[in-house]
Amino acid sequence: MSLRTDAVNHVSHGNVNSPDIKGAKITGVFGENVFTLKTAREYLSDEAYKSLVASIKGGKKIDRTVASQIASGMRAWAESKGVTHYTHWFQPLTGTTAEKHDSFFTLKGDGTAIEEFEGAALIQQEPDASSFPNGGLRATFEARGYSAWDPSSPPFIIEIGNGKTLCIPTIFIAYTGESLDYKAPLMKAVESLNKAAVTVCNYFDKNVTKVTPTLGWEQEYFVIDEALVNARPDLVQCGRTVFGFTPAKGQQLEDHYFGSIPERVYAFMRDFENESYKLGIPLRTRHNEVAPAQFECAPIFEEVNIAVDHNILLMDVMTRVAKRHRLVVLLHEKPFAGINGSGKHNNWSLATDTGVNLLAPGKTPKTNLMFLTFFVNTIKAVHDYADILRASIASASNDFRLGANEAPPAIISVFVGDYLTKVLNDVETRVGSKFDEQDEAILKIDLHRSIPELLIDNTDRNRTSPFAFTGNKFEFRAVGSTANCALPMTVLNTIVADTLNKFAAEVDALIEKGDKKEIAIMQVIQKYIVSSKKILFEGDGYSEAWHKEAEKRGLPNLKTTPVALDAMVTEKAKKVFLENRIYTHAELEARHEIELEKYIKKVQIEARVMGDLATNHIIPASIKYQNELLKNVSLLREASLPEKLYKGQLTLLKDVSTHIQEVYDNVHEMVEARKVANNIENTREKAIAYEAKVKAQYFDKIRYHVDKLEQLVDDELWTLPKYRELLFLR
Repeated sequence: MSLRTDAVNHVSHGNVNSPDIKGAKITGVFGENVFTLKTAREYLSDEAYKSLVASIKGGKKIDRTVASQIASGMRAWAESKGVTHYTHWFQPLTGTTAEKHDSFFTLKGDGTAIEEFEGAALIQQEPDASSFPNGGLRATFEARGYSAWDPSSPPFIIEIGNGKTLCIPTIFIAYTGESLDYKAPLMKAVESLNKAAVTVCNYFDKNVTKVTPTLGWEQEYFVIDEALVNARPDLVQCGRTVFGFTPAKGQQLEDHYFGSIPERVYAFMRDFENESYKLGIPLRTRHNEVAPAQFECAPIFEEVNIAVDHNILLMDVMTRVAKRHRLVVLLHEKPFAGINGSGKHNNWSLATDTGVNLLAPGKTPKTNLMFLTFFVNTIKAVHDYADILRASIASASNDFRLGANEAPPAIISVFVGDYLTKVLNDVETRVGSKFDEQDEAILKIDLHRSIPELLIDNTDRNRTSPFAFTGNKFEFRAVGSTANCALPMTVLNTIVADTLNKFAAEVDALIEKGDKKEIAIMQVIQKYIVSSKKILFEGDGYSEAWHKEAEKRGLPNLKTTPVALDAMVTEKAKKVFLENRIYTHAELEARHEIELEKYIKKVQIEARVMGDLATNHIIPASIKYQNELLKNVSLLREASLPEKLYKGQLTLLKDVSTHIQEVYDNVHEMVEARKVANNIENTREKAIAYEAKVKAQYFDKIRYHVDKLEQLVDDELWTLPKYRELLFLR
């Protein structure tokens, strides 16, 4: 019996593993494993509690003496829940999380065993900086790096089996100070945007002292039976199927989207949601997605730093909980050819400490003008830095998805809807290139009439747009499902901060010349509308016509990761990140190197897996069938039957033999192409060679012949689970 047959039988006789939740209220468990301020109030002294609050809400540093009090209270809380170990939980540039567990247990000088957690251990640890991706910032012998506590993201307890560990969210930096993670640059970008946005907000409301970017992500994923996945080496090692013929039924009936959730998947969902609620992840939505076996979950909006932590934590929770249900979660952007892949839409907005969403029109003319200011500045930022924004979502896996008629194209454009397009046109053409004092009253009246209080019903959704305004937020739809949201959010917050700073400088210059504030603001808004209008597109992003139009407009169309990543190290990129104190030049160059290396390794792994599957699965199974056909034809000839009676067998034999040889030849050529690419020393040139000479040259070609063989070879001889089994057996 083959592994495939055994796996299919396993699914057929599997049982639903329902979690023991029993309809408990979410509010009853929400945040129970999180060291919230409410919990801190119970376990900390007044001094320690006030210091923690000042750090979280005001960004003030915590004194190390007070840190020991906080650590002691944190340990007491954790031990009350059965925790014995703690870890600094950080997000290195691997794309996953990292943790090293230490116990509270220690021995005193006299040999006495005690439990303790010092403030120094809470604030700082020393992971090996040379063992994580660092892009040359750290040599092998320069191992020292630091993880430093981020008080703005609350500690939590992770439960794995019967074990519990206190996780302390941290940043990760090199001994020489460069950031080696996703979190540190994001926090810098958030602060940069806060300062710039507050300055602009104060034109309209002097009471605003803080602006916080918010994020609501939408996580798409596939759920496949564990036994079927284990019978597919490509899914185990690559997270996607490198071969597989599209089944007769895929998603063409459109019956899966929002359909009834399968019982086994529903049990898994309830289980991982319950674990997420305990960790304070505010999940709100669950549903079937478009493709068979594809699903989605989404939370309530949170501050961007915490939302990023929650998303990367959720992916870990989902992966672990799935094992309890003998399932596997596939987070890859394109696990299966011929059906939709998975994205992670990033819904982004700006909230003031006075309770205003800056991307939602208000009830007065003044707040409508404030909305228009931030709305137009965001569009201008995307226009000016579209290439950097594209680079932020570039990866080997996302390349399979972007522009594949289920996701936005690689061309960055902004969709705002017909209604707001008209508003922008009205502002642009109202009085030519200038506003005078007579227009002040008109602006206050007409602008109020033009933009309603609620835009949700006045803005359609364009699923082909990579960056769309959807009522009171912008939706960055091009982010991939495996991505850490921190990188695209770092870039978006940085470029908006930079644009707002320039906007304020231009407005102030006009005010100094004698223009009234509202007139000055409108003149700069009008200028920004004119200079960035080519980024606006309301039509079908999939169409060939758009690609031609985008080329005429001069919009970049960076289809592959190695080329797209170049935008991260241009003089423009270095300038914007350095001026806003997000990345140094060395940090940018290091990240460019890391992402190129990551691309090379992923394509290299997939190429090796293709070669392995072709050599050890596809060709042997096909040769067995070829031999059966040869034997059949030989016996028919021995029986002296006319050839016309077994013409079909001869054609089938020829087709099978042709595809076997094509697979063999192309795999051999691909291996040689890899050897040539591996000898290239320059990382960028090596990545381009892997894309053009290995992936583009051979992946689809080998797949074509393998998928043809899957259609021809006896089903009982085919060792790999087929799409019809992977996607429809649960």
